[in-house]
This record gives sequence, C-alpha cells and structure tokens, in this order.
Amino acid sequence: MFKNIYVRLGLISALTTLALLIVLPRTPIKMNNSFIGLDATIGGYNLELFGGKFKKDLRDFKKGLDLKGGIRIVLEADVSKIDAAERDNALESAKDVISKRVDLLGVTEPYVATTKSGDQHRILVEIPGLDNVTEAVNLIGQTAQLTFKQLKPENEWSEDKMFEYYTTPDSWENTGITGADLKGADVVVADQADIQNQGKPQIKLRFSNEGREKFSELAKKNVNKPIALYLDETGVPLSMPVVSADLAQGLTDDPVISGDFTFETAKSLSIQIRAGALPVPVKVLEQETIGATLGAESVQKSFFAAGVGLLLVVLFLIFRYGRLGILAGIALFIYSVLTLAIFKLFPVVLTLPGIAGFILSIGMATDANVLVFERVKEEIFWGKPKNLAIHLGFDRAWNSIKDSNVSSLITSFILFQFGSGPVKGFALTLAIGIVVSLFSSIFVVRTFIEFANVRGGKKNA
Repeated sequence: MFKNIYVRLGLISALTTLALLIVLPRTPIKMNNSFIGLDATIGGYNLELFGGKFKKDLRDFKKGLDLKGGIRIVLEADVSKIDAAERDNALESAKDVISKRVDLLGVTEPYVATTKSGDQHRILVEIPGLDNVTEAVNLIGQTAQLTFKQLKPENEWSEDKMFEYYTTPDSWENTGITGADLKGADVVVADQADIQNQGKPQIKLRFSNEGREKFSELAKKNVNKPIALYLDETGVPLSMPVVSADLAQGLTDDPVISGDFTFETAKSLSIQIRAGALPVPVKVLEQETIGATLGAESVQKSFFAAGVGLLLVVLFLIFRYGRLGILAGIALFIYSVLTLAIFKLFPVVLTLPGIAGFILSIGMATDANVLVFERVKEEIFWGKPKNLAIHLGFDRAWNSIKDSNVSSLITSFILFQFGSGPVKGFALTLAIGIVVSLFSSIFVVRTFIEFANVRGGKKNA
C-alpha cells in the first residue's frame, strides 16, 4: 500500500492536518461579506468524548516549573537511624507522603522525585503555579506520623455506617499504637489455608515484639469492629480493616490486611503504611521561587530561537541543494508540527532543557537529509539515472542514519533513566524528536522527492 506515492502523500497530508489542529492555540475565524458569514474558532480544543470517559485538554502545552513559575524545594532525608536494607523503601515512602501533602495544596502537575548521591538521600519537589514557599515548606517538611485508632465507645459499629465513620475523623480515638510500633509492611499472597482470600494480595503488618503485644490487646477489644490507620491525621484513613473473629484470642503471627486488592493497590497502601512505620525526618537544603514572568519570557525566547534556527537550516539546505533543499524545508516544517503535536497530546512537560532537546533534534533531522542528498549526488556523479540514484541514495545512507540515531536514542535513554528532572525533560524531547525525524527524513522527504521526480518526468514527456 505504501508503495503507492499518492497513498503516502495522503497519509502525510492527513497527519500534518491533524497535528496542526492539535498544535494551534484557540484562534477565532471571522468572515463577513455578501457571500460568507462565518464566526468560529479553530484549535485549542478541550475534548470530552464517550460520555466523559475520554478527556483530553489541548488548549495549551504542559509547562514545567521554569516556564510556568512556582517553587522548587530540595529536602535532605535523614535515614541514619534506619537499617541499610530498608533505606530505599523508607525514602520511597517519604516521597509518597510528600506527594500526597503537595496534592493538599490544590496545585496541578507537581514533580516529586528522589535522588541519591553517596550517603546523601534527597527529595526534589517542584510545584508549578505556587508562590507561597513558607506554606509549602511547613506542610511538606513534617515527618510522617502513622496512628492506629478505634471507634469511640459511644459509636456503635455496623456495615451501613462504614462511609460515615470513614469520612468523620471525630468518630475515632487514639489507641497509643503508632508507626513506631511497626517495623514495616509487605505485600504478600494469601496462602492455601485462607480459602476465602487464597491467591489474593494482602498487606502484612510487621510489628515489633512490643508492638505486636499492644496490637494483640487492641484486636481482642475490637473483634468484628474496624481499626483505622491514619497518616498525618488527614481527613480519611489509609485503611479501615475490620478485625477478624480469629483474632479474639490474640495474635500468633504478624496480622494481614485483606480485601479486594490488586497488586498495584496493595503496593500503594504498603508504601503509605511504611511511611509511618519508617518515619524519615527531612530538612530543607534549598528553596527558591521562580516567577511566571521569567517563565513566559523564556518560552518566547526559546521558541524564537527555534524558529530562527529552523529558518537558517532551511536557507542552508536551499542554498546547498536547490530544489531538494526546498522539499527538505517543507519536511522539516512537518517534522516540527508533528513533534509539537506529540508534546501536547501525551502530554510532555515542557521545560527549557526540553525545548533545547527539541531544537537539537531539528539539527539531527537536517543531518539525515544531508547524508541522503550527498549520497544521491554521488550516485548521479557516477552516472546513475536520477530515479535509481534517489533509490540508492536513500538505501545506502540508511545504515549511517540508523547507527547515528540509535546511538543518540541510547544516550537519551541513559540520561532519562539516571538524570534528574530537567535532564529527563531534555532526554525525553530529544528522543521523541529523533524518532519523528527518522519518519520525516526517510518517509516524508523520500515521498516528496519521488513525487517531484514523477511530476518532472511527466512534464518532460
């Protein structure tokens, strides 16, 4: 099917049109004359399809902290009192707690990540759109506190009151059992003895010896009643398991929380419980506020630089290769639109390093075109017919293009895997740009050249 040049042109046209509709900001279109009366808008869509099951906001690019403005905080985690084998889990749990605290600020698209350098364990927090750094530090800098609570004596338990008690913190009272009585929490699979939950994931609470005795007494008093696990005294408990009648005589082993868990939800709950069981004190190493005005100015300058760079590249191609350069310039425009559409569609968080990665990938797309054009010129110089020279030029340049781009993709993967936030943004946009540039350089440019050659042959005939 793709051997037909008109099918390929149709595919390129359809993809380019769709990408333009995605990339374009909301633009009004007004035409009022004796023939047409039009008042509409194009671009900047906020899609909601299939009864709200599919939602996609295409009104703007997703911007990172350096473009949107906000605050950046670097926290150092003190894991010196935690066993070396548990430190990674403790750091991950602390990150999860901080993520939930950031969500309480009501901001969108926060970035929370952990980094390790030698014996230093750090948590990076970036919160776009927020300028009250004191409020953020006070909220996220606290140590997580896990508490076990039971219903107050005046509150009778029945299953139809579950939602009421789940959403009413005042219904509960402290039991004296905290995260300090826990050594951790693990996801396990129910054994064959547990017929009802056999094969299902459960969360095992690993108590200290003293903590197991305290929880055993608590379980005896609350058989067939719930025990609530609260983290940070938030509005709702992490979990509200009902004590099984099997625990009426006390604990013989670490208790488990069972229910309709998937492995993902069980893992998520165990991480949150560990956050309180392995409390990690944190202190602020760095904090800074980035103004939105600086971000907007950076965006304008970055895209202006990208536009100037693209224009200079196209002028060079036209000067060096003539008609082939014009076709390559059109392909570079299509490449830019397709790449930006992918950034908006998925979406990719745009940062200044990310924009730099996009600009760099423009140069790499041009490099592939230069390799092909030089190879085509060599084939023509050696006396090959033009059609054959084009075919051989693309085929013989492919190995060099493939090796160059694969090595760049490997580098991007390494940067994304081991880099921090800004480096990840650079690596991601560069990798996307490389993949799209291969499509642009090999598929789009080749189609345009073959079509121009066919049209030229018809005119000569």
